[in-house]
Amino acid sequence: MLLHPPIAPWLLRTATGCRVTLLTRDASLDAVYLRTLVDNEESLLPMTSAGEHGAWHSWQADMPWDDGNVATRYAFKVLHGDSQSWLAADGPHPHTPPEALLFRVHRELPPAWVRDQVFYQVFPDRFARAHTPRDRQADTVYGGSRRMPVIQPAWGAPIDPRHAQNTFYGGDIDGVAQQLDHIQHAVGATAVYLNPVFTAGTNHRYDTEDYFNVDPELGGNDALARLAQAMHGRGLKLMLDAVVNHTGTNHPWFNRWGTHPAPGAAQSPASAWRGWYAFDDDGQPVGWKGHASLPVLDFSHPGVRDVVYRGDNAILRHWLRPPYQIDGWRLDVVHMLGEGAGARRNGAHLRGMRQAIKQENAQAFVLGEHFFEATRWLQGDQEDGAMNYYGFAQPVWAWLAGVDVAGHPALLDGAAFDAWLTRARATIPYDNQLAQLNLLGSHDTPRILTRLGGDTALARIALTLLFTYAGAPCIYYGDEVGMAGGADPDCRRCMDWSGHSRNNELLAQVKALSDWRGRRREWREGALMTLAAGADWIVFARYTADAATAIGANRGDAVDIEIPWHRLPLGPLRWVQATGPSAPVQPGSAPTHLPARSAVIWTGDS
Repeated sequence: MLLHPPIAPWLLRTATGCRVTLLTRDASLDAVYLRTLVDNEESLLPMTSAGEHGAWHSWQADMPWDDGNVATRYAFKVLHGDSQSWLAADGPHPHTPPEALLFRVHRELPPAWVRDQVFYQVFPDRFARAHTPRDRQADTVYGGSRRMPVIQPAWGAPIDPRHAQNTFYGGDIDGVAQQLDHIQHAVGATAVYLNPVFTAGTNHRYDTEDYFNVDPELGGNDALARLAQAMHGRGLKLMLDAVVNHTGTNHPWFNRWGTHPAPGAAQSPASAWRGWYAFDDDGQPVGWKGHASLPVLDFSHPGVRDVVYRGDNAILRHWLRPPYQIDGWRLDVVHMLGEGAGARRNGAHLRGMRQAIKQENAQAFVLGEHFFEATRWLQGDQEDGAMNYYGFAQPVWAWLAGVDVAGHPALLDGAAFDAWLTRARATIPYDNQLAQLNLLGSHDTPRILTRLGGDTALARIALTLLFTYAGAPCIYYGDEVGMAGGADPDCRRCMDWSGHSRNNELLAQVKALSDWRGRRREWREGALMTLAAGADWIVFARYTADAATAIGANRGDAVDIEIPWHRLPLGPLRWVQATGPSAPVQPGSAPTHLPARSAVIWTGDS
């Protein structure tokens, strides 16, 4: 067996590179090599014996940084007799592994604070309101491809899908501030991610009209400053949503409706902003995914680059400064951003955004939104992490709900579930995996309880996976109390503060998992190993050099299983079953019981 946990002390950064450790069960090997790709060419560095550590033998080599690539890539080659074995990030190989699956590490780390967080996502119009909203029912908004009347139902009234965009329930930023006790103490969250708050026509505010002012209906700039001050005073982090791939049609730069004095790009080829937007060969503005309501910005124009990230008071810089000093940006559909009518030179502009953000605050979090694989953006020079739909949410949906992102049938067994998770982790540096934003649902998806058919047992399994898997967990507001909701707009219901619909069992579990995560360092920064998997169950471990947690998730009937505890590269541990009746565990002495449709947690300490 070959093992390389990509964390300290098995991967140590030095002044010139990394000291890399490989663990093997067999000490009598013919040769052990660390394979790197200096100048994109194979280089085999002999690894030297570093002694015995329990049942494991250590081999070490000093690996220099790859100056020709952002990430330094490596694998292990072992010779024994007339055969060889290889180890890559996805596990063992009988031959040279493909480059996409090599271990990788880079010099610039994501902010260390991110891995310690429990995030809480808030859709501002639907979370809480501190003030009675003004009467807007005579108003018109310009949030789509047409003028729309403002609809103002009572808080919690059902959403009319015909008015999904122009229905306002009056949630505001001061309401978020008033509910910080719930977020921090009832949920155990330590960071808040707000959906867009800048002036816009719709309730979702992904159609920005003014990037430098918080929507007055949410309380304006002063309300955001108050929230930031209150959160930072509690030690909480604040992340905002940047929608810079496109604007709304009523933005002054576009001015589709003629509500602003200067002609916009939609009105005249002579407009000062005409070159700021993408147009097709017929001279028609390009809309995001074909939506005319969301005209796409063209980053080939220097004015766009300056106002978004390059200028001294660029959008992405402005809100990182006092009095707001936000702690990070979530970049909406950032993989689609680019020059012209497509995502040309996308990477160059995202690198520019990263540089601008880090110049303002080196510890700011750069998070990208991607519904699918985000490997290319997570190599160290662009994003710190991504909304981990591909590497977490989608496999969990398939395993527990039997559906894919489109709602099509996609049932996985335990081995296929594990394979998906493993492949997704293997393609990015593990430091970036620890900065992934893991989620079970969001404002763009059905709520997890609804996706699971209202099955709270499966929801409890999903929550356990969320908090124990590698990456930072994110709770979508209301999921902690069992809110229901189908596809958009139904997933954006008002939070029920009356308590009538509250699932206290789920809330207690979320708080307990948050507390456990704060106490167990391996949940936040430990390596990950799958110990065993069956058709309906999986057991994996998170571990550091001196402690471990094993997590068993079982979607099916009760089962007794053999867990190979000895695979963990640790000395003797005192194992305790931490969920259910607390009891010591004697690894190897008897089969381990997994109750039906449950998740079990065992902790091991030296």
